[in-house]
Amino acid sequence: MIVAFSVTPLGVGEEVGEYVADAVRVVRESGLPNRTDAMFTSVEGEWDEVMDVVKRAVAAVEERAPRVSLVLKADIRPGVADGLTSKVETVERHLA
Repeated sequence: MIVAFSVTPLGVGEEVGEYVADAVRVVRESGLPNRTDAMFTSVEGEWDEVMDVVKRAVAAVEERAPRVSLVLKADIRPGVADGLTSKVETVERHLA
C-alpha cells in the first residue's frame, strides 16, 4: 500500500516548514520507503505500519500546533511491492 499524505499545522502563522519537517522526520526515521515533494509525503508498506507512521507524524506536529489538518490518499493493492518507484518508472517509460 502507498499512502500520500499532507500534515498542515493550523494556528501557527504562515511559515509552517519547521512543523512539516517534524512530520517528515518521523516518516524518514520509520525505515519505510518514502518520498516527499512540495505537496505530499508518500510512504509505502503494510496497512498497520503505514497508518502508524501517519499517526505518529500527525502527533509530532500536534505537539507544537493547536490544530492539525490531515489530507490522505491511499492506493491499496495487495501483492505490489516497490510501487513508489515502479509507478513512476512506468509513466517515465511512456513519456520517453
